[in-house]
Amino acid sequence: MAQSASEEAIDPRIRRTRQLLQDALEKLLQQKDFDKISIQEIADAATVNRVTFYDHYPDKFALLECVVGRRFNELLARRNIQFDGTCGAALRGIVLAVCDYLAGTPGIDVDRQRLMEPHLEWAVIAVVRRVILEGMKQHPVERPVPAEMSATAVSWAIYGAALEWARTTDRPASEEIAGPLVALVSPLLGH
Repeated sequence: MAQSASEEAIDPRIRRTRQLLQDALEKLLQQKDFDKISIQEIADAATVNRVTFYDHYPDKFALLECVVGRRFNELLARRNIQFDGTCGAALRGIVLAVCDYLAGTPGIDVDRQRLMEPHLEWAVIAVVRRVILEGMKQHPVERPVPAEMSATAVSWAIYGAALEWARTTDRPASEEIAGPLVALVSPLLGH
């Protein structure tokens, strides 16, 4: 995925510091639960001080949302998913990407990780919504509801169904739920 204009305008030193903080959190998450990680530990692992941390993020939850958003954007880019508002295959790719992301998230089905869940949810839904909305704007059609509302409903529906799938014991392959889920959300996009 290409960087947005606002991301491109950010000073390289700011981008580098944010990358250090994001990498530090990802490394710490491999060692311990999110709720056990302190801001000081994140700052130390990133080799910056606490003040620098707060210059970039209001709290560790905002940092987590950035990490999740970045990782999910990278997954979409690796899959070369570019939704143009009309392509069912790209919508299917988005569904599969959300399933893959959630299935690859450690502890998604474990109660102790529930503290992280709202931030994971928010970040993934925001990325999916943006991708869908950008695609809808490429091919505007007459809709009974604004594109923003449709993109929001579709992104929540995809995430919710994928999360339920990820938590299901003996779940089917993601490919088996992708088709029905695309059929469910396509009418919201005017397909």
